[in-house]
Amino acid sequence: MTQLASARDFIWSWMEKYQAAWTSNGPEDIRALFTPDALYETRPRDPEPWRGQDGIIQGWLAARDEPADWTFTWELLGCEGSTAFVQGVTTYSGGRPMYDNLWVVTFDGSGRASAFTEWFMARKPDN
Repeated sequence: MTQLASARDFIWSWMEKYQAAWTSNGPEDIRALFTPDALYETRPRDPEPWRGQDGIIQGWLAARDEPADWTFTWELLGCEGSTAFVQGVTTYSGGRPMYDNLWVVTFDGSGRASAFTEWFMARKPDN
């Protein structure tokens, strides 16, 4: 990461590309988001994170969502150096739970993620 580049320089474009990859489930769209040696943790300190672009693609496609099954909104909570903190809400169709998300994304100097960790929690149904 160069001194001039920071997570703030990359996050908006990266989030747009992430959502496009989430919609397409296209391996090349997914690959373009991550460095060759990236680590994708589907929960903090995951004992079996997805490693490298091929591992991330394999894990992503195994757990994929269909394009019409979800909507996602997000906001940037902040950045520290090469790391961005994103809060999101994923709403699934068909009566499935809604999820609150916290993502921690660390970027390399080219705007690809070298590390991604997500926390997600199902919201309790309204009574």
